[in-house]
Amino acid sequence: MSKALFVTGTGTDTGKTYITGLIVKKLQEAQKNPAYYKAAMSGNDRRPDGTLIPGDALAVQTMSGIDQSLTSMCPYVYEHAYSPHLASRLEGNPVVMDVVTHGFADVAAVYDYVTVEGSGGILCPICFDEARIQLEDVVKELHLSSILIADAGLGTINSVVLTAEYMKTHGLPLKGIIFNHYHPGDVMEDDNIFMCEHMTGLPTLAKVQDGDTELDMNIDALCALYDEVK
Repeated sequence: MSKALFVTGTGTDTGKTYITGLIVKKLQEAQKNPAYYKAAMSGNDRRPDGTLIPGDALAVQTMSGIDQSLTSMCPYVYEHAYSPHLASRLEGNPVVMDVVTHGFADVAAVYDYVTVEGSGGILCPICFDEARIQLEDVVKELHLSSILIADAGLGTINSVVLTAEYMKTHGLPLKGIIFNHYHPGDVMEDDNIFMCEHMTGLPTLAKVQDGDTELDMNIDALCALYDEVK
């Protein structure tokens, strides 16, 4: 039975893709048959033939060493580095929920641990004009629990607590936090982490430093975060 986990962030550029790559790499090295999935991906470059390169998917594939095809990793790929709802307004091909769920099901049918990465923060609009789809709707439709990626630096207490409270209020299970850009011994960052734990009741799952190539987390504890796909 396949298992899956959703990776969200306190906002854009918190390092979700980088940490997702570390997660998938750890699962791959433990021979857990992992895969990657993302509903919609913005801000991508084009190949010489004009087709779009799913940059986040390529980054995870390269970092982790998985042989999953890029085409199976993300059904919606956009060039503009905007929220998917706006990128699709400009480029066409708006997100359809059935396409997202079927793509996820196809991946889950082949792989044992599917790590699903979100776009931006939990309030990111995925589609607006043709249908009203928020990122949280994707999480609910796929019946996933989440982990939260946050910057360890200044301002993180506010963004972590607000995100955690929003997810709790909206029935989105959140299992813990991974702090990125962590500097060991930094008094402010250590206090930020303590305060986030205190104010949310969530555990810190890992602290990732810039340049880390391995996730400092027990493989059994990592696998325990994943729930069976429904």
